[in-house]
Amino acid sequence: MPTTIADRFSTCLADIAGCVRFFSRLPIPSQGAHDDPSHMPAFERAAWALPIAGLVIATPALAGLLALHGAGAPAMPAAFLFVGVLVFCTGGLHEDGLADMADGFGGGMSRERKLAIMKDSRIGAYGVLALVLIVGLKISAIAHLFANSAFAVFALQILLAIMLSRFVMLFLWHALPNARTDGLSVMAGRPGRRAVEIAAGIVAIAVILSAGALDPGAIAGMAAAAFLAAALVGAMAMRHIGGQTGDILGASQQIAEAAILTALALTAT
Repeated sequence: MPTTIADRFSTCLADIAGCVRFFSRLPIPSQGAHDDPSHMPAFERAAWALPIAGLVIATPALAGLLALHGAGAPAMPAAFLFVGVLVFCTGGLHEDGLADMADGFGGGMSRERKLAIMKDSRIGAYGVLALVLIVGLKISAIAHLFANSAFAVFALQILLAIMLSRFVMLFLWHALPNARTDGLSVMAGRPGRRAVEIAAGIVAIAVILSAGALDPGAIAGMAAAAFLAAALVGAMAMRHIGGQTGDILGASQQIAEAAILTALALTAT
């Protein structure tokens, strides 16, 4: 356990770096003595860093959008490119979970069959449809926000959506039991309550600091969308397979992000 301020800071950097590596393809070098890139993060403690890791992962995509904004690019191509770069950075990790969840819940009749389908690397019609609908919804919402907001406000909206959607994933990871006895979610372990509380505090601070730039209706819409996404995915996961898997968590992030961005688009002028 870290005992000094320097140790605590080093551990925080290690937690953020570990989460970025685990959830993306970004090459993050070791951040000191507490950070071993060859080992999986201790998510029971380190999962608090998920909202911050999301910001790091989104940085290349947001930088590209800034360049496109400066060049006067149309909104729809800019939104496509933003999502494309983000998918490249994550390796499509969460999108894969969304597709697997849709295939499993849509194509399986029993709990065991649903889990087996979700573990299959092949994609079916339900998975394709889910990706088209959710990714399409995100792109259209991003394009609307890009075209109708000052870039600083737009960037703030995107960053908050990224943080909130990852908090939804973290919350469900903590709150729901494991649906399998094996798999990535089991190997990673479940985040502890303190990790969830710290992450909630980080997101709350980000929202409070953004209150002067965003309309109160937009903030309320984001919070409601995040809550509804968590409730929907959580209820579906318990009903269909009795808990969460890595695919469920990835799907929750995608669904929450799409819901939050849509809520923002509906309140944008």
